[in-house]
Formats: sequence, structure tokens, C-alpha cells
Amino acid sequence: MTSSTALHDTDVLIIGAGPSGLALAGALADANLRSIVIDAQSAQTLADPAPDGRDIALTHRGVAILRRLGLWDRFPADEVAPLREAAVYNASDPRPLHFDAKGSGEDELGHLVANHVIRRVSWEAVQGRPEIEVRTATRVLGLRIEAGQAVVRCRGADGGEHELHAPLVVAADSRFSEARRQAGIGAQMRDFGRSVIVGRMAHTLPNHAVAQECFHVGHTLAVLPMNGGVSSIVVTVSSDRAQAMKQWPDAQYAAWAQEQLGGRLGTMTLAEERHLYPLVAVYAHRFVAPRVALIGDAAVGMHPVTAHGYNFCLYGVDVLGALLANARRDGRDLGSLEVLQPYEAEHRRETFPIYHGTNAVVGLFTDDGEPARLLRQAVIRVADRLPPLKSLITQRLTRSGPTPWPRLPALPTPPSLSSLTALWRARSPTRARGA
Repeated sequence: MTSSTALHDTDVLIIGAGPSGLALAGALADANLRSIVIDAQSAQTLADPAPDGRDIALTHRGVAILRRLGLWDRFPADEVAPLREAAVYNASDPRPLHFDAKGSGEDELGHLVANHVIRRVSWEAVQGRPEIEVRTATRVLGLRIEAGQAVVRCRGADGGEHELHAPLVVAADSRFSEARRQAGIGAQMRDFGRSVIVGRMAHTLPNHAVAQECFHVGHTLAVLPMNGGVSSIVVTVSSDRAQAMKQWPDAQYAAWAQEQLGGRLGTMTLAEERHLYPLVAVYAHRFVAPRVALIGDAAVGMHPVTAHGYNFCLYGVDVLGALLANARRDGRDLGSLEVLQPYEAEHRRETFPIYHGTNAVVGLFTDDGEPARLLRQAVIRVADRLPPLKSLITQRLTRSGPTPWPRLPALPTPPSLSSLTALWRARSPTRARGA
């Protein structure tokens, strides 16, 4: 049974009308593939999302995909901020690990856009497209796979239940995806026991389009430079402390952030409401199954420190959309594993090293033990003196195509941080006596 079967309601059912699901719907429409997008939220909420404090860093490849999807030119110019440089600070050390775009052929490392702007533009872009039907206020009640089709049982805005049939269903419903679970696909979840407080602050000194990541004992503070004399301030702390800090008066919170940045942005004041989000990273055990594919956070939900979350969404949409377009052209079954498995292989190749590498970096830079503090200081010093390493990181941000990951031989497993701590304690008589 092929995707052209009259029994099907559409070519692809997409669960989730966020930026991931709507971007895929647009990519499919460009290839004359029909989709029905299902979301529990109302049309009003999707059309005019409220600011949520999150600002998204976009790589050059991400921007290139947005251009192809017709989304990039829809962003208001004053809502797009250039990201020209980045600096990583360890505690109070004034000498950062510095990155810029020199030698890449680009003027910026990337760009920054507010999450609610991306959501609004994504919604606007699918309106009036005959290949795309968005069913809002519609809840998914169940998913089953039959011969030749996927079947999604829904409850509509009127309370009535109905079924939708398609050769393929795509889960794009967040890192806590219910559709992923209903498809029988598990996921590795890492709860960091931390939360982020995000919100924009105004400051009296210019940010010069420089992002900052500041690792302190017990917390980290990141600066995303926005336009108009404001920056997005992202504070990561233990979840119990985050709840208390969010309740601080605005003046107290701004003064604390100003002190943590060493006054590099001058006097700081709150410009927007603060928002709090728990930190949980997710990596699905599989990205595809018969008649099922995962995209966006349903496939890979990243820790925000390396700003790859939405970019991975776009990379996945780009690959999956092209594979489905080719399958339609060749008359193949859109939901077959033969069509879907190349997406699994490519998206895993792209995301696996960054996902696990990010978690390792987070582990090192949020460990407050003395060995970890000394090790991360050494890492920053060494990295800042290794142009090839800095160039590799810069290329990941500025290149417009897939990452040409080298095929590396198997390497010995590096010692864990706990084993390094044990070794350090064993070599310290004072520590050994106090253990």
C-alpha cells in the first residue's frame, strides 16, 4: 500500500504544531506532500504565542535551512540579533576562552531570535497552504500501526472522537513526547537536578554582540546579546535554589547578575519577566520505527549550554523532508523503514557526538569539587592556545552544510571525573585523613 492510497486522509500526520512540526509541514508542502498537523493548543495561542524568555541561537546551517523553507525573510529585522563573538569564563578569572568568526568567511558566529517570534512566524508561514491542514484544540488519544498505515485516534474541539490514517506519523510534540511513548520508542533522559531562569535585562554598557558563558561555583550565567541595549540572561542553578531566586525582587536579581558578570555590561535592570524551566536532556533510543519518525525535541532534547536544540530540529527536518520527497518521486512507501532508516543514520551521526559531548562538558563545568575546578581551568587555558580546536568549534557554527564528522578509531575510555577525584584525594595526605 503506497502513500497515494485513497483510504489515507493525508500523506503524513504530524503530532505537534510547534516550530519543528510546522517546519516539516512546510518542507513537505514544497515537495507537494500533504500533511495534517495536530496540536492540543488553540489556534489563538499558536498564532500569537506569548514571550517565554527563551532566545534561540541559530547556526549558519540553521539559517540556510530557514531560508529554503521561506521562514528567514519573515523574521522582522529588529528581532534578529547578530552573534559575533563568544567568551567562556571560569569563576572570577578575567581571561576567557574566546571564539570569533575569523577565518570562516563569515562575519558572525550565528544569529539570535526569540523563541516566541520563531513560533509566530512558523505559524504564519503555513497559513493558506493547500497541502497543510492544522487541526488545533485536538488531542491525540492513541496511536496504532496497521498494515500499510499509521492510525491516530483524536478528540477534536467539539469533544468528538475520530481517527486519522496516513502512511507515516511524525512525533514533534516535545522532549516529553507522548506520541514517542505510544509508538513504543523509549528515550534516555538525564535530569540535571537544575533549572534555568531566563529573561532579558537592559544594561548601560554595550554587549558588542558577544555571548558570554560564565561558570561559577554553584551556578552558571550566560549572556545572549540581543539588539537595543538588552541581553538575554540565562542563570542555571540547582532547582531548589532556582525557585527561591525567581522570587527575588527585580532589583536584587539584577544587582546579583551585574556582580556575577563583573560589571562587564555596566548597570543592569530587568527588562522582561523572568521564566523558570527544569533542565532535562533527552535522547530517543530510536528516531524511526515502522511508519513512525521523531523530529525536534521528541528525538533529541538538548541541554541549552551549546545552543543546538532548535538547530538540530532544523537539521532533522532538512534530512527527513528530502528523503520523503525523494520517496514520493520514486513511488515508494513513505512509512517504510527503507525510506526512514537513512534519516535515523544521518540524524544520529549529526547529533550523537554533540549530545554526549555537551553532557560531558556540563558535568565538568558544574562540578564544584576542587579537582573539577582545576581541570576546567586547565581546559580553558589549553583550548585557548589550540587554534585547530577553536577553528573546529567555529566551523560547526558557521558552516552551511552537514558536519563532515571524521571517522575516528576507537579510543580508550577516558577516566571518569569520580576516578580523578579519588586519585586526587589519595595523593593528598590531608584529604586522605579527612576521608
